[in-house]
Amino acid sequence: MMATGEPRAKKIKLEEKKIGQNALFGMGNPLLDICAVVDKDFLDKYALKPNDQILAEDKHKAMFEEVVKKFKVEYHAGGATQNSMKVAQWMIQKPPKVATFFGCIGKDRFGEILKEKAKEAHVDARYYEQSVEPTGTCAACITGDNRSLVANLAAANCYKKEKHLDLEENWKFVEKAKVFYIAGFFLTVSMESILKVAKHASENNKIFGMNLSAPFICKDFKDSLLKVMPYVDVLFGNETEAATFAREQGFETEDIEEIAKKTQSLPKVNKKRQRIVVFTQGKEGTVMTKGDKVETFPVLQIEESKIVDTNGAGDAFVGGFLSELVQDSPLEECIRAGHYAANVIIRHVGCTIAEKPDFQLLCLSFKISQAHIMMEPCKHFT
Repeated sequence: MMATGEPRAKKIKLEEKKIGQNALFGMGNPLLDICAVVDKDFLDKYALKPNDQILAEDKHKAMFEEVVKKFKVEYHAGGATQNSMKVAQWMIQKPPKVATFFGCIGKDRFGEILKEKAKEAHVDARYYEQSVEPTGTCAACITGDNRSLVANLAAANCYKKEKHLDLEENWKFVEKAKVFYIAGFFLTVSMESILKVAKHASENNKIFGMNLSAPFICKDFKDSLLKVMPYVDVLFGNETEAATFAREQGFETEDIEEIAKKTQSLPKVNKKRQRIVVFTQGKEGTVMTKGDKVETFPVLQIEESKIVDTNGAGDAFVGGFLSELVQDSPLEECIRAGHYAANVIIRHVGCTIAEKPDFQLLCLSFKISQAHIMMEPCKHFT
């Protein structure tokens, strides 16, 4: 029998969280990523910044062929939201098809590749297929730790709300979901689709998440962004996007914590839950609003030599975060999952994953260590 006053050992085990198929819904631009390590001359030739995301213009058309001819390339299923859905499903593992994805592709070989990749990732991809435009592509030009993304939306730009989202057989997946995520890039494609999904989430007290996605979205599409913002429950972004958003909104501060607070305070339709703002800063840690406070969470450390490609790290962070959010986990757990997923992704080229996640085992180890600390007498007071 345990003596009086002796601490009881806590029985800690992995919790099996029950989650249904199609609980997580994403909508965005499905793209086939063309990844290559390039040189500065190539970036200069097409007026590309080392770390940026832009939409392809006429001056960029030739680069898609040149990058294939001049450099060694790899092809991966991509697009910001689709990447996050893949990572979320990978983190969850079972059951398959927890994550649903809507987007437009072409009736071509690249489209078939995307369908096959979604199937391999166990994501329930419900593409709108059309033959007017080819499947979209994204050139990921890698220089050192930086990547410059140039997206040629093509078919992704052809998504039609009335021909896909509004159909009864597709809308049922929206009704089935409890967490929604759409990257800001989709503001350039189908604003009406975003608003329909966002309003559904708000009216049914579901969670709607969005991403600032890129500086040009915060600047050139700020009016559209502000129309959706009242429905946003969770807003993601990185430090560069946050700074651009702050300037465009006249926040008059460069402090990322202040920017997060001011962003959280923007008008919101669903008053039942306070908006959460999550800003990543690479290796500098992630800032998150929590109630009326702002906290910074350190990222997982990684040796520089093990970093292969930072392309997709932001998408992976969101995917990891959503994988726990859809399971009603505490926000701290969502952050840890996001950091874990990003840490895995940057060890590979593109947003690709081979091994199975061991995040839950890491969490178990963390909980055991925390329980051990709690059971130890505080030496400072003994």
